[in-house]
Amino acid sequence: MSSNPVFSATILPSISAVSESAWDAQLPAVSHPFLSWRFLNALEESGSAAADTGWTPCHIWVTDGDDTAVGAAPLYAKTHSQGEYVFDHGWADALHRAGIEYYPKLQCSVPFTPATGPRLLSHTAEGKAAVLSAIMSLTEREGFSSGHMTFLEDADKDVAAAAGWLARQDRQFHFINRDYSSFDDFLTTLTSRKRKNIRKERKAAQDGVTIKRLSEDNLKPHHWDIFYQCYIDTGMRKWGRPYLTRDFFDRMQETMRDDICLVIAEMDDSPVAAALNYIGGEALYGRNWGTLIDKPFLHFELCYYQAIEEGIARGLSRVEAGAQGEHKLARGYEPVTTHSAHFITHPGLRGAVDDYLIRERRAVDHEVNILSKHTPFKKTSDKTGE
Repeated sequence: MSSNPVFSATILPSISAVSESAWDAQLPAVSHPFLSWRFLNALEESGSAAADTGWTPCHIWVTDGDDTAVGAAPLYAKTHSQGEYVFDHGWADALHRAGIEYYPKLQCSVPFTPATGPRLLSHTAEGKAAVLSAIMSLTEREGFSSGHMTFLEDADKDVAAAAGWLARQDRQFHFINRDYSSFDDFLTTLTSRKRKNIRKERKAAQDGVTIKRLSEDNLKPHHWDIFYQCYIDTGMRKWGRPYLTRDFFDRMQETMRDDICLVIAEMDDSPVAAALNYIGGEALYGRNWGTLIDKPFLHFELCYYQAIEEGIARGLSRVEAGAQGEHKLARGYEPVTTHSAHFITHPGLRGAVDDYLIRERRAVDHEVNILSKHTPFKKTSDKTGE
């Protein structure tokens, strides 16, 4: 397919259609582990993101007149809206009631991963625009109802806005590392009541429990047996169908263990819970967790407090603990706005969604503003000690 006279775009039926070095050359200097060829290839080769699961790869690859790569995008044809964390089921229902099918649609994102990062992978504004143009061209030419880009960085959000995509906002909770030297240093910034509560929770969670943070060569193949058992048990109880296959985690061990921090909890030398984090150039990303027991505050300890400790130890600027969860606010995670962009071909649906998103953005802005006033941090006038 051709996007414009200067650039040409092709569709990759799998990430393996280009080399690891060629794909990764389009990534920014700051590491985003989920956008790496290794991660996307593991999703596809393990059967986690594939046609059989409703995630058909159709990645964009853009070249110039000399056949030199200038941009790319992780793109999937979707037959459902699962595993995206930006919910559009209402839009699908509205179009269905009008007698028009919403699926298939195009999704520019990292499957099952609500982490903000670049989506239009290019080192130039011109290249980003060419990649976006290719996505729009594919959407219209092949009759997709819509195209979606989720968890966008500002640069890609601006390119989408200039092309007329509809802007959407949501919110997450991130831990912001303000150059803390330790977890205790972070605690000193909290109000006395919140500080005591976190210490109480950690003490209860750690009672009788040994916790290990594993990465690089300390992370062994058998640890994934432990993690997967926890992941499946909790996943089946919570949402019925865990997305990631066992083979996916074997591939993480083979190709990405240096980018992973796996937290494992043991009682009486037996594993009882585990949490999976990915290490980026600026952030630690909490992704999946599971437990085999019901122990108060263990989830908070493994997913939030251990992540904070790891992020501080690595000098990372933030910890992103995933989607949802107002309970993170009391534990030192602050509300931040996330962004997505949507290209809808049906004029009636586009108009209705546009009106809805205007109201939704106002509501999200208001919510983030209110939540920001209820963080556990000391106010300027608060000099209370313990």
